[in-house]
Amino acid sequence: MTRIIIIGYMGAGKTTIGRHLARALQVEFFDLDWYVEDRFRMKIPEIFAKRGEEGFRELERNMLHEVAEFEDVVISCGGGTPCFYDNMAYMNQQAETVYLKATPEVLREHLLMGKSVRPLIQGKTPDELRDYIRTSLQERTPYYEQAKHVVDIDVIHTRQQIEHYVELITSKVRQER
Repeated sequence: MTRIIIIGYMGAGKTTIGRHLARALQVEFFDLDWYVEDRFRMKIPEIFAKRGEEGFRELERNMLHEVAEFEDVVISCGGGTPCFYDNMAYMNQQAETVYLKATPEVLREHLLMGKSVRPLIQGKTPDELRDYIRTSLQERTPYYEQAKHVVDIDVIHTRQQIEHYVELITSKVRQER
């Protein structure tokens, strides 16, 4: 049975790499944010607006407990998921956890390249974004570093880079078995 949970800051490449990793391992892929959106028929920004961050985090925790029971899956979590409740301990208990570790500069580059609306960074200038990433990454790193595996990520521009990270994760996870 394969169960891998990918964590890291927003913009680290969790969904991109997770999707490719699932394809390589021939298992199903779940993005926890998409799963929440599908289940509640609302986009994450709408849930934040309606229930606030605390209400969202509660839903997210419940959905994490649901998908982390599935077998033969790769799951990518939202950037904040490991930092609330007992989520990180639970994920380590349920799966091989992989932290995609990136510098604030790499994260900023990815977020500026990305097209999705992210409630926590909406409306920030590039300088404000850099400062926000640095501050919140400092707060979240102690949670992220509890993952069983750490993979350093650089700016991802090509499919070859994605494949490199997939191979790296696959070899780290296989060593554990």
